[in-house]
Amino acid sequence: MRKHITFLSALALSAAVGLPAFSADTPTADTVVARVNGEEITVGHMIIARATLPQQYQQMPANVLFNAILDQLIQQSALVQSRKDDIPQQVEIALENERRSLLAADAIETIMQGVGTPDEIRAAYDAKYADGFGQTEYNASHILVETKEEANAIKAKLDEGAEFAETAKLKSTGPSGPEGGQLGWFSDGMMVPEFQDAVSAMEPGQVSDPVQTQFGWHVIMLNDSRKKSAPELDEVRDELLAELRQKEVETRIEDLTRKATVERPTVEGLEPEILQNFDLLEN
Repeated sequence: MRKHITFLSALALSAAVGLPAFSADTPTADTVVARVNGEEITVGHMIIARATLPQQYQQMPANVLFNAILDQLIQQSALVQSRKDDIPQQVEIALENERRSLLAADAIETIMQGVGTPDEIRAAYDAKYADGFGQTEYNASHILVETKEEANAIKAKLDEGAEFAETAKLKSTGPSGPEGGQLGWFSDGMMVPEFQDAVSAMEPGQVSDPVQTQFGWHVIMLNDSRKKSAPELDEVRDELLAELRQKEVETRIEDLTRKATVERPTVEGLEPEILQNFDLLEN
């Protein structure tokens, strides 16, 4: 809360303050924009400070943000200098954790940038969609009844030549009955397992023996099957790139951790609940 109050105060003052004058040279990240008791604040410091602002602040005019951010960094520097020799342990630890986190994130970014050439993406595409270019899809109809006896009777009528769609309209208790039992196209995982297993074992035009599921007893006819078309490479390029990068990051982290000398000394009396004990940290 204090940080936001300070920042908003700086915003209020900034409209009346002109931008600082730069030298004739083109500014860089190392260009000094202020000094606080000799401690330099640079354009780079300001760039990073702006990037970490809440989104609503980043939408403000550039001239307002510039002065507000610079004022905030100056104030922070003065505050830090006021207690340079009295930094709380929890702050020191937080800084160490933040440094570790930022450097680790940068290492991950470096790993990801080294992956994803056009040839690598093409190879990943071919490997993912080479098996028939996708899973099998099925088009089936069914007649749903409550008992096995009813299902057996319906199967016998169908075997004698009864028309499937008309029988479904007359006998099926399922919502697809009025449509002749037509279920349309579906793929693996879209139907309950017993139904899916029966359909997967059938040939187009075949009618199944009664199949029991949680919904009742089904007599199924497989109308057709087809291999699901593979998407175009451009449609899945970003997805494949993300998968390649994720796999590479996981592999590198596992490899680096395995090769590192990691020691976990046994500490007597160390319990997980210790992580909640802020009293261990110096004020």
